[in-house]
Amino acid sequence: MMKSNRVIRRATPADMADIMRVMEAARQIMRSSGNLHQWGDNYPSEGIIASDMERGGGFVMDEGGCVVAYFAFLPSPEPTYEKIYEGQWLDDEQPYHVIHRIASLPDTHHVFRDIMEYAFSKDSNIRIDTHRDNRIMQHNIKKHGFTYCGIIYLTSGDERLAYQKK
Repeated sequence: MMKSNRVIRRATPADMADIMRVMEAARQIMRSSGNLHQWGDNYPSEGIIASDMERGGGFVMDEGGCVVAYFAFLPSPEPTYEKIYEGQWLDDEQPYHVIHRIASLPDTHHVFRDIMEYAFSKDSNIRIDTHRDNRIMQHNIKKHGFTYCGIIYLTSGDERLAYQKK
């Protein structure tokens, strides 16, 4: 159940400074939890966030007028999901949405849950991936009923653990 003063809405260019502040906070959370390699200093860049927005898939979580989280919710196909290794997708035929770049401020709770409620209200077939060292995200993904499907590789060649829920 989303907090009554928490709203998920499309991100706008006016949100960019707040989104980048959230991204920096998320990088710090990753580093403090032992995830030292995901999201280098320039990822995700303003250009990537702007691209999410242009595609209609950049979203913020606004709580009491303050941006507390960001995520991308994009329709298939996701090019890096075309090939999966050491496994297979639950369904490789139907369209899906992918969730990328989940980030939040440190003291904002239930962000993943609220994002999943939003996502599944829009599509019943969701894919997501995460870095092997991102134990927090892996915990949330599994807690919310996703099935581990295998390994995908980003265009950079970096490995990610891939999940799907239908």
